[in-house]
Amino acid sequence: MDFRKFIEQGEKLFLPNLSVDMVIIGFHEEKLKCLLLQIGEKWLLPGGYIFRSESVEAATVRILQERTGLPDPHFKFLSVFGGEDRNFTEEWRQFLEKDDINFTEDCWLNDRFVTLAYYSLVDFEKTKPMVGNLDSAFAWFGLDELPDMWMDHKKIVLTAKNRLKEDMQQEHLTYNLLPKEFTMPQLHQLHQTILEETLDRSRFQKKMIASGVFERLPKLQKDSPGRKPYQYRVKKA
Repeated sequence: MDFRKFIEQGEKLFLPNLSVDMVIIGFHEEKLKCLLLQIGEKWLLPGGYIFRSESVEAATVRILQERTGLPDPHFKFLSVFGGEDRNFTEEWRQFLEKDDINFTEDCWLNDRFVTLAYYSLVDFEKTKPMVGNLDSAFAWFGLDELPDMWMDHKKIVLTAKNRLKEDMQQEHLTYNLLPKEFTMPQLHQLHQTILEETLDRSRFQKKMIASGVFERLPKLQKDSPGRKPYQYRVKKA
């Protein structure tokens, strides 16, 4: 969409005062990282607005697909962020004035916005990030190495980090961060990274296999030194 059209006619196209923000998490170099976009001097979460003609879920899928290039990305609802002072007038003013666009007091963006936040677990190697009309660059940052961020987006990232710890205790979802075929040592390392604690390797593997969620593949991994661990994948429904 043309940028000026977005600014001048956005209130006719999108639901008012509502946005979607995504904490897109990948696992790379034994670190949890999230995808951020750069606008000006700071960074923010990938996100967008909900067209009046689409559902919230459809908007979430659309935004994720646009940002990750994945056809069927994982996502899970995180929380609503809607503080009484969640108004980003100065941030928008600074950004627009750099592009010589007049930011008027009656602009639809000059209002309080409530955001529906989600987190998405993705295979880092399969993800193909893309910039949009507003942002100039993208990059992956460690969840403990976040840059200077716009608005309340750092709070949203840290909320997602803590929620992932909680959710993984209740359901199997961390495999979304790995390739379709993976080894138990890889899954073990991933869980240790998320929980930030050491897990007994033997007990962990027995627990994962006993869950019935994973199936062992007949072929062995060939690119690791020493003993060749079996590869696993999620059982088909």
